[in-house]
Formats: sequence, structure tokens, C-alpha cells
Amino acid sequence: MEHFKKILNVSQIRSADQYSIQNKWQTSIALMENAAIALVKALEKRDIAAKNIVIICGTGNNGGDGFAVCRLLRNRGIAAKAILVQFSDKLSKDCEINKNKLKDVIVIDSTSQLPDLSHYDVIIDAIFGSGLNKPIRGLAATIIETINNSGKTIYSIDVPSGVLCDEISTGEHIIKSSHVTSFQRPKRSFFFPENAPYIKTWEVVDIGLIESFIQSQNSTAYILDQHILTYVQSRPRQSHKGTYGHALLMAGAYGKMGAAVLSAKACLRSGVGLLTTFNPKCGYNIMQISVPESMCITDENEAYLSSLPEIENYSAVGIGPGIGQEESTQKLFKKLLKKSKQPIVIDADAINIMATNNDLIPLLPHNTILTPHIKEFDRLVGNSIDSIERHKKQQEFSIKNKCIVVLKDANTCISSPTGDLYYNTSGNQGMATGGSGDVLTGIITGLLAQHYAPLHAALIGVYFHGKAGDSAVKTKGYNALIASDIIAHLKIENLEDRI
Repeated sequence: MEHFKKILNVSQIRSADQYSIQNKWQTSIALMENAAIALVKALEKRDIAAKNIVIICGTGNNGGDGFAVCRLLRNRGIAAKAILVQFSDKLSKDCEINKNKLKDVIVIDSTSQLPDLSHYDVIIDAIFGSGLNKPIRGLAATIIETINNSGKTIYSIDVPSGVLCDEISTGEHIIKSSHVTSFQRPKRSFFFPENAPYIKTWEVVDIGLIESFIQSQNSTAYILDQHILTYVQSRPRQSHKGTYGHALLMAGAYGKMGAAVLSAKACLRSGVGLLTTFNPKCGYNIMQISVPESMCITDENEAYLSSLPEIENYSAVGIGPGIGQEESTQKLFKKLLKKSKQPIVIDADAINIMATNNDLIPLLPHNTILTPHIKEFDRLVGNSIDSIERHKKQQEFSIKNKCIVVLKDANTCISSPTGDLYYNTSGNQGMATGGSGDVLTGIITGLLAQHYAPLHAALIGVYFHGKAGDSAVKTKGYNALIASDIIAHLKIENLEDRI
């Protein structure tokens, strides 16, 4: 979509570099200098002024970046030393230019010359960059193991050495970076959980590549970040509860009413005008007491949902949290898919019902939103060997069934009916707790009821769900955060609300 930044593959990144050099910077060394300036500004925010720093450089352009960073740090009065790991006899032209601007580079060309890193506080990794396409061996591999075993803080330039930009990194010798400063865009591999051991945190710096060229590239991968605020609707002063829709949330079973309560509270926090929950009889008192802002209707069955209520007057329907998989519940779900004319959010047990009844999948109304975690998704489409295969299946499932899939993970990935993939940047590990997914279902259902386009509802819901978790963790910490904290910190805002 228009406001979201595309993620490029290695070939496209290289093309963006060349295009920007030809049409803006004129020389590659000028672009490298600008990148180094951006890197140093980012490093200075990390309180390095009093630190003793060593930059370990390779023989390619990533090494050239490292040498330039060393020089600029010294110009700012920061103690910095550069080491060249000469695993190749030939340096890239720009690497050699920046190396020659330093007069005291330590050169290591054999494993008998391993550096003593105990004197340094911070190690900056500038050995290999985005051009790496094979496992690391020999001298470079030994250096990487030395760095990883040093116990020091490790910052990586553009990408941790050994991490592949477009793939799962499977080599034995990969830098385990404390923080990565990436050029212009994150690499797609940053969003794969398999690469988490090598990328603790990351940020992006603008190095001056031409954005219009980047956005013109053929890529289906996008970054979901603060640009989503553009799609959040204003709330006019002259409006009323009817303006913001009426959601129906079908949730809960005996012993699982907590899922219904969490989802209902989150739905209300999304800004929906009215909410009705549909629960088994055992949930009536629970819902009326726990969520007084919601209306509650009940099934004739005491313990689980068994019959479809009248749904015509609702703006959107959410189904799944805590409903179980009773045979009567499965029949209810099938009737809903056949009858519904309004947008639907499908979660949890409703997805598990689909996984055991594949004949339900063709019944999905167009633009239905599914919110599985990775195990639920694997039950639905089959196991995957890694995240790349799983995201490919997700993309194919969305295109084939003209639906939106919110694949919940550390970096949630949302696929659109046209095959676009949006990688979320908000959220944290404290949100790995029971009920967090029920909260997301409620948020997205509430947004759908407010007449957001389904894809926008999914993207807004995912991003602000994560932002609420980021806010909550500041006071609760990762271990103590629970799903109710996410609801309490939920704040869906647009650009005007920030002023």
C-alpha cells in the first residue's frame, strides 16, 4: 500500500545503491561516507562516548563502512581501533580508500594472530555485509567465534556477519549481535524467528538512497510500523455510538469464559460503538459482571455454543476465542460462514474446526480475517520446514481464498488477498502469554465493526496491539505482563490525535 515501505531483496538493494550513486551521490565513496555518518549518529545515541571501541572489518564494502566509522568516531574524540581481517588478498576499492585514511590498522591474516578483545568495551562487526551468499569458513569463521566468545557488547553494521538477508541463516559461524544498524531498510531475514539468536534488536538509518526508486521495486513485502497511523480514522465531535458500529463476538465455553471476557474488553477498547457477546448460558453472569459495557445474549446450551443467533443487525462478527470444538459448535460455525453478509474475524478454536473440516475453507466470505498462531496455521495448511515456507503458504492461502491471514508470531506477518506480506515491528516477548491472541481478536473485530476496510482493520489491530504491549512492559516487565495489561494500555490513535 502507498504509505508502507517495501522490503527489498539483496539484488534490489544493490540496484538501489547503484541508482542512488548515479543519480545523487556521483561516487560510491560519497555514499559510503554518508552511511558512516548515519551509523556514527546512531552509535552516539547508545552512550559510547566513554567506551573503548574496536571495529573489526572485512575486505569488502562492509569493511569500508567500518574503517570510515572508526575515523569519524576518532574525530569526535571517541577511542576507536580498527582491525582488518584479511581473508582475501584483494580489498574492494572503497574499503581500501577508507583503510588508507587510517594509519594504524591492525592486519590479521592467520589464526595465529587472533586479537585480544579483553581491552575493549564494544565490538563493532563490519566483516561481512548484505552480499554474503555462502557459509563462512577459515580465518573469518575463527574471528567470528572469538568475537562471540568475548562477552562484549557487539554492534553490527547493516547485518550481522554470517546472516543471509533473504534466507534463514544456517551456518555455524554467525555473529550474535546485541544490536544491528541496518541501511535504509531492515532485511527480510530480520523477521524470521530462526534468526533471532543473531539479532537481539535492530534499527534502520537513512543513508540517502533514493526512496522513489526503492518503492518502485517489485516487492510484495512491507514494513508495518508507525505509517499505519495514516489509516486510523478521525472521530468527529458530532458523532454517537451508532456511528461506530455494532460488533457481535461469539466466544467462550464452560471453563473458557476468560477468553470471551478478554476479547470483549479489547473489542470495546478498540472504539466500537456497541458490543454484544454471544456465549453459552454458563457465561451470562460472568459477562454481565466482568464487562458491563457489553450486552450479552446466550445460547440455549449451558456449556458451549450450539445454535446461530440472528446476525443481520451487526456490523462485524468475531468468532473463536474459547468456543471449543463440539459437534454442535462446528455446525454453528458452518451456518455462520454460509449466512454472514458482514465481515468476519476467525480465531482459535474456529480455525481448529476449519483444520479438521477442509470443506469449510471454500465457504470463507471474501476478505475474511483469520488470526492463527503458527501451530494453528500449520494444522490448517500442513507443517512447514521453516518461516520462509510458512510465509509462502500463507501468501498462497490468502490469494487462493481471497482472505487476510494474521499469522501471529514474534514478528506477526499479515497477508492480503493480493499476496502482499506486512511484517509487524511492534510488540515484545512479554506478550507471549495466554489471552494475548484473544485480545487481538477483539481489537480487530471492533475495528471491522467501525467500517474499516478488512486489511486496514487487521494492520491497525496488529500494530496497536503490539504498541499496547510495548507500553505495558515498561511498568510490568516481560515476565509479569498479562493479557489484561495489553487491554489497559491500548491506545489507537491517528496523526491528529498525536498533536
